[in-house]
Amino acid sequence: MKKTWCLGLCLVGVLTFSAVGCDYLEMGGMDTGPAENEQNTYIFPQQQTGIWVTGLGEATATPDIAILRLGVEAREDTVAESQEKASEAMSQVMESLKENGVAEQDIQTQHFSIYPITQWNERKNEEEVIGYRVTNTIVAKMREVDKAGEIIDAVGEAAGDLIRIQDISFTVDNPTRYYEQARANAMQNAKDKGTQLAELSGVQLGEPTYILEGAIYRPDSANEYYRGGEYPVAAPETSISPGELKITVSVQVAYAID
Repeated sequence: MKKTWCLGLCLVGVLTFSAVGCDYLEMGGMDTGPAENEQNTYIFPQQQTGIWVTGLGEATATPDIAILRLGVEAREDTVAESQEKASEAMSQVMESLKENGVAEQDIQTQHFSIYPITQWNERKNEEEVIGYRVTNTIVAKMREVDKAGEIIDAVGEAAGDLIRIQDISFTVDNPTRYYEQARANAMQNAKDKGTQLAELSGVQLGEPTYILEGAIYRPDSANEYYRGGEYPVAAPETSISPGELKITVSVQVAYAID
């Protein structure tokens, strides 16, 4: 009897919830998306109007910073031997950088690793460790761009066969004024486009009602540069050319139609 009574209550509860739920849905209580019209096309309540354009602006900068990614790599039979050689080589590299005007705060360790060197043993049918490789990589910021080639040669001579130079890139220390110039050019470009579209449409271009900046900032120009193995003592001086950098800013602008 008690089981029958409980079952009856559950059924009443389910029916009540179903009825309320249907009314709630019919009243729009669960509306989480755009409405549909009779042709089944979506109508978005915040649909934008006016003339929408994208403006692009550029600014050219002369690099005043060179970023050199370099390191040392030592391979020996034991971890201790590999670490000792890598440590000595890196100390010589750091000393060379400082002697050539690179400040200590502009030198940062980027990567350090110790890995076993293995080879396949046919007789044992398994991999075996034959040595260890220690790699220490740093990033050096050079504020005298014209000395980049001279510094590369100096660290190469300091670390010898253990030197590993990955790449060099160029940037500007303070890009703010180039941003401002590129942004102004982008807004002018957007206005020119909006004016032309308005004239072609036979309407009058109004004031901006929406502005969105999407910066495409490319302050780095990187050149891959690798030097490892034998380093000739009488090597010719390395020639480095920083070139120019382009900073691009894009803006999306919506204009009212008067």
